[in-house]
Amino acid sequence: MGLFARLRRGGSGGGSTPGTGSGKRGEAQRHLADFAASRTGVEAFVEPATTVTPTTLLLVAHDGEWTRRRVPDPRKAVDFAKRVGIPVYDVNLTGYPQRMRDFNKRQRGDDGGPGYV
Repeated sequence: MGLFARLRRGGSGGGSTPGTGSGKRGEAQRHLADFAASRTGVEAFVEPATTVTPTTLLLVAHDGEWTRRRVPDPRKAVDFAKRVGIPVYDVNLTGYPQRMRDFNKRQRGDDGGPGYV
């Protein structure tokens, strides 16, 4: 399906949005709930919409492993986090946790050597 066909239909053809039980939205909700249930120390971070991306919910585990999915709005993200029993933060107020940056660094194999800022 082309870009203009999606625009004519009034959307992107379905998003990954927690809060409903059908289609990709239900899959996203299940994914986030499974992530939160299968890892320890999970915290939620609401990322606001920008001109390029929609509002998203970022879940970060104790070791920095993370996952992200689209949400309809910040309120739905907060409701989801409360429903699964994890703390939720506004990433604009708290920033991203250092453990997430460390996890990403380990995954890339970055050693922070010369030339890496």
